[in-house]
Amino acid sequence: MPGSLWLRYLSGPDIASLGLTGPEIIGAVEGAVRAHGLGQAVGEPRVHLVPGDAGHFNVLRGHVRGAPGDVSGIKVVGDFVNNYAIGLPSELGLLMLMDSATGVPIAIMDATLITACRTGAMTAVGAKYLARKDSRILGHVGARGTALWNVLLLNLVLDLAEIRVTSRRPESREAFGRQLAAAVATPVRVMATAEETFDGADVLVEASRLTRPEPLLRTSAVRPGAFVVPYGTISAVELDLLDVMDKVVVDDWREAQAGPFGSLRAHVDSGRLTRQSLHAELGQIVAGLRPGRESPQERILLWHRGLAILDIAVGLMILRKAEQADAGTMLRYR
Repeated sequence: MPGSLWLRYLSGPDIASLGLTGPEIIGAVEGAVRAHGLGQAVGEPRVHLVPGDAGHFNVLRGHVRGAPGDVSGIKVVGDFVNNYAIGLPSELGLLMLMDSATGVPIAIMDATLITACRTGAMTAVGAKYLARKDSRILGHVGARGTALWNVLLLNLVLDLAEIRVTSRRPESREAFGRQLAAAVATPVRVMATAEETFDGADVLVEASRLTRPEPLLRTSAVRPGAFVVPYGTISAVELDLLDVMDKVVVDDWREAQAGPFGSLRAHVDSGRLTRQSLHAELGQIVAGLRPGRESPQERILLWHRGLAILDIAVGLMILRKAEQADAGTMLRYR
């Protein structure tokens, strides 16, 4: 009979103690995206559990072939938009990593930071391949948990001259602006409206927390050469947005078609975005199988809904750092 089995539990403070860096996070996500483009990843579209009117849970599953240790994973993350009223993040999650050869669980960890930073890293990887290299103005709508990492990691891959941010609640946008100003050297401007935030921006990110559709990112705001990233759960864009795009890129076409949520859900459901009109999945571009930006005048949109393989890649990187630091708590499984 085999000996006892143990797994490592990593709390939020355990993960914070490891000192994750932006380049580490971007590197893990870019590697997973490349593996996806090369067909070296296994994943299924997310499923949802909607227990009531307050919010819903997302269940993500995946595996990256050839990853160190050959690890698969499952993440459960809540999406409860009004959590701010009780002092909680809107997205709280847990990630479980398992040995793909035996099915043995090897780690359970807080996935709240993972969800935020891997989302921001996906935005940054998209910008690396799809934004103009001379993009200078970032317009960012939303101050949710992922917003900080969007801005921090975009600021690493682009030479920004100005960061504009806003959100619906004045106290939220002001606090977000102060948080960013303390973290980056790039000038940060807090704007009152989405229209002001996006006006003349080279990179437009819509990460709002709407409860019903509302066009915050209007088609008229997208000028030639812009890179556009709308990924709110509820649509904040106009139906004709794709009409002005030269290229539309997604993280995974099957994921883009799945479930009732997503910024471009109406565009898929109405046939405005199809497999034929889609330019590529981002992994195909990162892997060199499809072109990214080919002209400074192209308007390019990236819609990323979030892939389990990103959580697994970042989670595995965290696990390896925790093992080296002997961080976390070892729990007996059986």
